[in-house]
Amino acid sequence: MYKTKEIAQIVGVHPNTVRIYEEWGFISPVPRKNNWYRVYSDIHLFQLKVARTLFQCEIVQGNIRKMARDIVYTCGKEQFGKAEELTQDYLSHLKKEYEYALVAVKVVENWLHKNPINDVRQYTRKEVARLLDITPEAVRNWERNGLIDVPRLENGFRIYGEKEVEQLRVIRSLRSAHYSINSIHRLLSQIHRPSPNIIEILNSPTENEDIVTVTDRLVKSLEEAIEGANETLALFKK
Repeated sequence: MYKTKEIAQIVGVHPNTVRIYEEWGFISPVPRKNNWYRVYSDIHLFQLKVARTLFQCEIVQGNIRKMARDIVYTCGKEQFGKAEELTQDYLSHLKKEYEYALVAVKVVENWLHKNPINDVRQYTRKEVARLLDITPEAVRNWERNGLIDVPRLENGFRIYGEKEVEQLRVIRSLRSAHYSINSIHRLLSQIHRPSPNIIEILNSPTENEDIVTVTDRLVKSLEEAIEGANETLALFKK
């Protein structure tokens, strides 16, 4: 049996976190003594370890955070078999997201090594959006965020050549893999330096960036999440 302070020290969290986890259903209801002090069991310790392990990586992109919370909620209901199955699904999803992230990096590398493109064809925003299977609003948003600078005709209309189409294809691949706008902007501004390390640029926010989000270090965060999922499975197997 453990007191609140004792179990918090074992898991490495503040005692208030333990109480909040009970309130949120991350651990089973905790019985009280006559003096109303909480008394925690080894089951509570196990549940706290699962929550602590899964929440160590603060990744929020896509469906990942929700999947981690579902595991913790299920474990808090003492449905340990189901929670282990959810963890297996979570790990598979993380590995797929990790592969998507690396594939997007390959798209960038291939783009860098392509021969210079001759702008034979030209497209309107609607046409380029249809070509890349994205919405015109997505293209407009990327322009507003400075990811691409599109030349204009004399009448002020933007016109997209093959060079812009290829750049938009790269941006779409990175966004589909959940890289943030900040990280893509950073990459495109540094991409032409000698021998650029694509993953390092994507995962290394600069001091001049006003907002740094978790997805600015996507590959590293996914690696940490995969490690946490494997550690959680090891807890279940114990």
